[in-house]
Amino acid sequence: MLKEFKAFILRGNVLDLAVGVIIGGAFTAIVKSLVDNLINPLIGIFVQDGALAQLSFKLGNATFAYGKFLNDVLNFLITAFVIFVIIKTVNKLFAANKTEEAEEIAAINEEVETLKEIRDLLKQK
Repeated sequence: MLKEFKAFILRGNVLDLAVGVIIGGAFTAIVKSLVDNLINPLIGIFVQDGALAQLSFKLGNATFAYGKFLNDVLNFLITAFVIFVIIKTVNKLFAANKTEEAEEIAAINEEVETLKEIRDLLKQK
């Protein structure tokens, strides 16, 4: 059982997932700092109570902190946008590499075709 557990843990997918979770946690902290320290103060300029997270209303004995919900939605949207930009950039980099590789392959194929034509001409003589 210990051997199977070791094999499971050392599989590539599990390690990749662990790295992803750790980086995701660090990335979440950065986005939270961005929202708390830069974006919320900007929003606080337009809201009388101060920061967005402090917005709430009471209905009877219940307090609805809709500002915290809006803050979480804002965190999500910013995180999603940053991930979108990162993925788009990475895709462009890979697309550029693929284009270069395709051009190299086309040049090699053209050279091969030229060499074949020369070979055929030499055979005919």
